[in-house]
Amino acid sequence: MERTAPLIHDMLRPNKKFPSVWCPGCGNGIVLGCLLRAIKAQGIDHNKVALVSGIGCSGRMPVYADFNTLHTTHGRALAFATGLKLARPDLHVIVIMGDGDSLAIGGNHFIHTCRRNLSMTAIVVNNKIYGMTGGQCSPTTPVDSVATTATYGNIDQPFDISHLAAVAGAAFVGRSTVFHVRELENIISQGLNKKGFALIEAISNCHTYFGRMNRIGQAPDMLKWMKDNTAPVLMDPEKRKDKVTRGVFVDKETIGFLQHYEQLVEKAIKNKELLKQWKQKREHKDDEAEEQAG
Repeated sequence: MERTAPLIHDMLRPNKKFPSVWCPGCGNGIVLGCLLRAIKAQGIDHNKVALVSGIGCSGRMPVYADFNTLHTTHGRALAFATGLKLARPDLHVIVIMGDGDSLAIGGNHFIHTCRRNLSMTAIVVNNKIYGMTGGQCSPTTPVDSVATTATYGNIDQPFDISHLAAVAGAAFVGRSTVFHVRELENIISQGLNKKGFALIEAISNCHTYFGRMNRIGQAPDMLKWMKDNTAPVLMDPEKRKDKVTRGVFVDKETIGFLQHYEQLVEKAIKNKELLKQWKQKREHKDDEAEEQAG
């Protein structure tokens, strides 16, 4: 049976200028489409979604999405999102970042958000370069790749975003590419359902800088590279040797930060009557938030 993609037009802000600010062929639009379809497929009320971004090409996504949106400073998207989730635990908090935004200036926030395991979904669009600011090396730029800050080739070892998130303690970690659209959409859907911190790495293309400077070609050439040089994590190890693996790497059940916090409050408040009042106040606050959202 042919799969029918859910319509997502009602999740876009029609008063924003289209086509987008992104370069023609940029993978950011594909990631945004996957995210919107995943939210729609899960039946999540878009009034209950908060989309947070930092600075960079991917940071423009909240401009087009008709959610509660927050455009923050460079590298601090996860810090802002943490405060938002603690204040409004009823919201589906989703964070969009680029590889430079999340792992350079935002690297410390990244590892501590993973270990804190607050129930949020983070998507890192990894195009291996700083696209918006001129093509400088990012923390994921491969060794020997050319950038404006490495005209003879990069000599720094790149981060593996997914593996870093896994060892830092994220409850869910998955990776796909903007070529594998349905797979990426499915992994995002799984992340949205996770109790705990979910990290999705979306390998994307920046043909304007990375592709041009490294003579890889235009967007179709870079998409073909993703097709030919990645493999499912479940594939035989010999067949996926020297290829970038795609799929879900971590999917574990853990007690999230908010659950730990509530347990801590119960320990701290010895008086049963005071504890009852605290819970009633919290429930009343959640009810008011739902009324305002409605």
